[in-house]
Amino acid sequence: MRLVVFGANGATGRLLVRLALTAGHEVVAVTRHPADFPLAGGRLVVEGADVHDSDAVARVVRGADAVLSSLGVPFGRKPITVYSAGMANIAGAMSRYGVRRVIAVSSSATEPSHHADGGFLLNRVIQPLVTATIGKTTYVDMRRMEQLLQGSDLDWTIMRPSGLFEAARVSAYHLREDRADGIFTSRIDLAASILAQAASTEWVRKNVAVTTSEGVPTLFQMMRREAAGRP
Repeated sequence: MRLVVFGANGATGRLLVRLALTAGHEVVAVTRHPADFPLAGGRLVVEGADVHDSDAVARVVRGADAVLSSLGVPFGRKPITVYSAGMANIAGAMSRYGVRRVIAVSSSATEPSHHADGGFLLNRVIQPLVTATIGKTTYVDMRRMEQLLQGSDLDWTIMRPSGLFEAARVSAYHLREDRADGIFTSRIDLAASILAQAASTEWVRKNVAVTTSEGVPTLFQMMRREAAGRP
């Protein structure tokens, strides 16, 4: 398959590109800074494009079998449009060129719910605080992106990871429609789950929670890592 990956130079995007190449796919890695992209290969094309530029997006989407979006931006107070405006341009280009399959990363926090594994601290303190303060603008824009896809005629799947952490290998991750009890998702499991959807119809037009249960950090470890500014 010819896969176009937006957000390819992010932490999840790089893993996704690597897994796709290993699986034998042709990959178009889309990034605003192509010179900084660390991967190379005979089946890899690195394209410089900003998702806010509709012409650039259309150029890279043309000829794709599927579009995979791992777009992401750091938390901040200012309103953002990367997710919604970016996906609007991606969806427009897909419709223009007859590309139907799109998988997009969102977050479990776009539809906050109590996690069975979260306990009082996560469910009653951390999650409401983050979604109302430092993560507010991010989740508002993610919801706009989700609504755009849900209202389209594309074959979309929205992936909703929980708290992201690094792991060395893909685990037996869990998929569940809409919500999940787990509170952690390894980046490599997220990347693997995105890639798996490219050739699958099982979760078409569904919101899918993806979570990891193997080798997860404790909530305290995750909080300490975030406070130290580590990915």
